[in-house]
Amino acid sequence: MTKYFHYLLGTALLLLSGCQSIEQLSIDYMLPAEVSFPTTLKRVAVVNNMPNVPDNKLIAGEEEKNKSAHEMTRLTNYYNGNAAITTEALAEALAAENYFEEVVICDSALRSRDITPRESTLTQEEASELVQDLNVDFLIALENVQMRSIRKISYMPAWGVFHGTVDVKVYPTVKIYLPNRKGPMATINTNDSIFWEEIENKEALVRARLIGEEEMLKQASGFAGTVPVKHLLPYWKSGNRYLFSGGSVNMRDGAVYAKEENWTEAIKLWQQTYQTKKGKTKMYAAYNTALGYEMQDSINTALEWAIKAQNIAREISKIDLNDKENTKSVQGGNLSYYIFISQYVEELQKREEGMARLNMQMSRFDE
Repeated sequence: MTKYFHYLLGTALLLLSGCQSIEQLSIDYMLPAEVSFPTTLKRVAVVNNMPNVPDNKLIAGEEEKNKSAHEMTRLTNYYNGNAAITTEALAEALAAENYFEEVVICDSALRSRDITPRESTLTQEEASELVQDLNVDFLIALENVQMRSIRKISYMPAWGVFHGTVDVKVYPTVKIYLPNRKGPMATINTNDSIFWEEIENKEALVRARLIGEEEMLKQASGFAGTVPVKHLLPYWKSGNRYLFSGGSVNMRDGAVYAKEENWTEAIKLWQQTYQTKKGKTKMYAAYNTALGYEMQDSINTALEWAIKAQNIAREISKIDLNDKENTKSVQGGNLSYYIFISQYVEELQKREEGMARLNMQMSRFDE
């Protein structure tokens, strides 16, 4: 049912906008990282633990011509990234967050002198020696960075132009090492994409101006270094929220207070409406109250009010939401309110689940 709600959210918003005045607000909030570092770990070294790779970093590639009616060519290549660039970018990205007191870098390959292949994981002795030599508390090591690029040139007949794109997906892997500990503390496998495009009236111009392989590898390697950061450190996320601003004088005046970020007064009006009204207006008031508390970072209280709004929406819909086929058959009307509010409940639940971990991760700044 959760996936179904995500799928129908866009439809729900369209339906709601036709029935009720809705205003969009933006919100920035912090989410916890996957890894929690003890507050005693204040100095970190970022090290390059990738083996040397040949100058030609192309692993494999294939070209397909005339893949579709208007797609001229598609070239798919697989590469090893530039480990030195990725390590440097990772260190710079970590330092920019000011989460640790000191970030140092060791971007020379630790395994450059290996004569025979060995496991990439650092031994306990190697990790402890590096920590001591670099005068840090622990290590974050780049273990691998691979890439897949798809280079396409297509013709767009409606515009009479050629469209060239390069889409690169990067796969960096990092491990965290503590001194005197056998094996890594954690392994972080991540991925993300970076994209370039060119539009010209001639195919030859697109080919000439589209980013070349060497520059692509350089930029993609740098980008790969930034990808693990939000998995290692708490990070900010931007999102949209929606405010009901019609239905009664209190709802309208509350929306005015909300625009002024006077959430205390706005909540007072919405709660008065919740106590005195019924049906949809009561639901709107509960939902807005939840939003007001979220904007003040009172996530537990926000979730309580969002669930109240969700329960009212369920009553209004008069549909057995455990009956998947019945739910699918009624995609409009009152069901849209339930879908819309349930999506918000899910987002608040995720924030609530991460609050304890986020508070622990940010506790190093309490000192």
